[in-house]
Amino acid sequence: MISILADHNIEGHAILLAGTFYAQGWSELFQVRFTTFREAGLSPESSDRAVWQFVQENQMLLLTDNRNRKKKDSLEQTMREQSSPESLPVLTVGNADRLTEREYREKCAARLAEIIYDLEKLRGACRLFLH
Repeated sequence: MISILADHNIEGHAILLAGTFYAQGWSELFQVRFTTFREAGLSPESSDRAVWQFVQENQMLLLTDNRNRKKKDSLEQTMREQSSPESLPVLTVGNADRLTEREYREKCAARLAEIIYDLEKLRGACRLFLH
């Protein structure tokens, strides 16, 4: 089973994406569980570094709308410093607000399925975009 942690600021959008993923039948091919920060025991105030370390330790994918702040604990900086060939990629939605659009959401769900299919080959890729 693949677990996907929805970043706290796009949990509502992640619910829409998950619904589309399941409705399109991808869940018949791939067992995927979408989870929230609360379900994972994370605080919404968790640093990008703490979140990245959590998903790597728990072999989860992080679904985000673009955590790339320029701080020393930013997601981008953390990935540069700590990523390895075994690291799971971060999934970034190009425009989370567009997940309310059915066609965009369907494209993102199909891209998510492609990534899951090739996940072992994609380890070490820091960030992959869904759009």
